[in-house]
Amino acid sequence: MGQAQSGETPARYSHEELSKQLADKFARKCFTPLELYSFRDVFNSLADHEHGIRYLKEDTIARFLEIPDALGVSAVLFQMVSCLGAFPFLEDAPAVLGLEQMIVVVTLLTERYRRVLAGGAADRRKLLFRSLAVYDRKLSDTRPTDVGSASGESGRKGADQDDGAALATSSPRGFAIDEPGDDDGDVGPDDDDDELVLAAFDSLGYVGAFRHGGLSTYHGAMIPADNWRKLIMLLLLAAPLGAQESLSSYSNRLSGEELDSLRSTAESVLASFLNVEQVPGIKFARFDRVIAASMPFMFNGLTPLFEHFLFSRNLDFHRHKDEEPRPTARPPELVQPLLEKTGSIMNASVLSQMSFFIPGSSLFRKLRLLYSGEEDGYSMGSFESKVFNWRAPTILLVSGTRLPDEAGYTHKGPASPFLASLPSLRFPPGNTSADRGETLTFGAYLSQPWKHTHRECFGAEDTILFQLRPIHDVFRASTVNKDYVSFTKPSASIQVGGISFGCPPPHPSQAYRRSNLISLGPVSLALEDGFEFGCFTHNYTSQGGAFQTSVSRRFDFQDRFEISSIEVWGCGGDDEARQQAERWAWEAREAEARRRINLGTGDIEADRMLLEMAGLVGGNRSGGSMG
Repeated sequence: MGQAQSGETPARYSHEELSKQLADKFARKCFTPLELYSFRDVFNSLADHEHGIRYLKEDTIARFLEIPDALGVSAVLFQMVSCLGAFPFLEDAPAVLGLEQMIVVVTLLTERYRRVLAGGAADRRKLLFRSLAVYDRKLSDTRPTDVGSASGESGRKGADQDDGAALATSSPRGFAIDEPGDDDGDVGPDDDDDELVLAAFDSLGYVGAFRHGGLSTYHGAMIPADNWRKLIMLLLLAAPLGAQESLSSYSNRLSGEELDSLRSTAESVLASFLNVEQVPGIKFARFDRVIAASMPFMFNGLTPLFEHFLFSRNLDFHRHKDEEPRPTARPPELVQPLLEKTGSIMNASVLSQMSFFIPGSSLFRKLRLLYSGEEDGYSMGSFESKVFNWRAPTILLVSGTRLPDEAGYTHKGPASPFLASLPSLRFPPGNTSADRGETLTFGAYLSQPWKHTHRECFGAEDTILFQLRPIHDVFRASTVNKDYVSFTKPSASIQVGGISFGCPPPHPSQAYRRSNLISLGPVSLALEDGFEFGCFTHNYTSQGGAFQTSVSRRFDFQDRFEISSIEVWGCGGDDEARQQAERWAWEAREAEARRRINLGTGDIEADRMLLEMAGLVGGNRSGGSMG
């Protein structure tokens, strides 16, 4: 299969022949011989027969992967799989899912896609969108109402116009967030598909033999909101899956409060793609931009799910050559809990949601509750004693209820010093349906240990500021402005202390002159030192400060809230916990030693010298009689 020599007429191949050769290429490049053997065995045991063709049906795939009926996602998943099975001729979808088609599907839905797609994750997002989209012109002609006019805020006007754009040409390098200005183009989806086809056939040496002229342009392509919601719930459920782990192992998350939490989390994720009351589906421009910047690991759970096709239960390496294969029953699986204990904010659904932008290997079964306001008290002193000794990454979560528009209002009485010290300029809330009492949840991921802020903030370029409720949003750290995290206790020169992300550190000299004003960063989260109130600011017009602006909400907004819960979780295992315990024990011993200074041993001069060093006697002070 070499390149055609110069001057020769390249051979012409049918779609079926080229697809078969592509599947063979994927099989040789992406699977081991044992995996292929298992794959064929699993396929043959599942396939239906009709007119000499062996293929998989929707209910067969759903039953094999143990897709829960409660999610109602089987039809959506089958549409995605049937479309990907037609790759690279997506206009031929849906494909009959034979063995060759399933090889392509498993390649594209697992990490193996990196070996065959030249554009990597960018190309994969194009394929996933096309596999989930529908092409209803009547549906696509629906125009969203102006978001800005609903809130009276002109900065929102036109913020969602990109939802009406067609597929945009995107570079395989970098994210949309890195590009200035409006990144939505008018390039048709056929151009993107052509690039995928050429990349695929370039690996086969048939670029000269293949001419891409039959692809249709679907300017009305969109993913229906309900379909996307169902798939999000499946992705949240599958996020913690390990190799050969069954999806049914997490069936406890599909009933009662767990199911309610799963649905609520899915709604928050869905809200970052569209307002379901104003637009019926997601266009590619929004899909591509939000996933690239805010949910790069969203589809990671599909890898262990679809790798089930690579492990046959009939394989028995202890069986003699002449013996018949004996199907082995799968032993009951004992699944370790995702969390040692749940918090008032953290639960399995929140953990899965965070795994969309923080690698799951750092989260699942790795978190330890270091500090809880409900258990340890809402004070910075308690926060410091519980968190500062942790020498691994930490995640702070804070939840509260939105305050009304009246600045400084609180049902507990007069305005707090924190609310009174906020700038008088206040942007509209972060979502159009905002109302008083709405629950808000924000958080931050820090890779560096916590410490006191003196002249400079601490933190690194991998610090992440994020929002989980009522909309999923992620704000990446800037590489220029390094005002990432501040921990400042109130003092004589700094009247209002607290914890802040993205705010410049308070300087005593400035605080003395302007003690009644807090300097909020363009994209920042500020928490009062008593953990009673908080304020999140998103000044999109400024184009960001220590943290970059949102890619889904391209307008100015601010949310002020009354804190109801605050937690800090440590990312790490037994080693980090042991080091923290040792540090706590050392500090306890040092404190006890300072309290039990041995005075009265009989060595009066030595005791007097010790007291003089401590400044307790000498000069104008009298230590009393030592006799």
